Amino acid sequence: MEKPEAMLLSQMKEGQSGRIVSVNGDMRLRRRILEMGLTRGTEFYIEKYAPLRDPMELTIKGVHLSLRVSEAAVITVEPLELTHG
Repeated sequence: MEKPEAMLLSQMKEGQSGRIVSVNGDMRLRRRILEMGLTRGTEFYIEKYAPLRDPMELTIKGVHLSLRVSEAAVITVEPLELTHG
């Protein structure tokens, strides 16, 4: 079985699940993202996007988290086969 190709969190669609591979960006943004619990190896589920596609809502560690798409663009993820709903 092939390993899914890494992509940016901002490229994922509603209903997809994934695992965080790395968090990039400037130090301040990176620290903020890590403090929200978006650390390497953490699995998440994309609940939905706002009507204008920004922000996005994730479920991570049982918590709903809103994240700007520009912030999601510095997070590298690997998609998981699991989808909810």
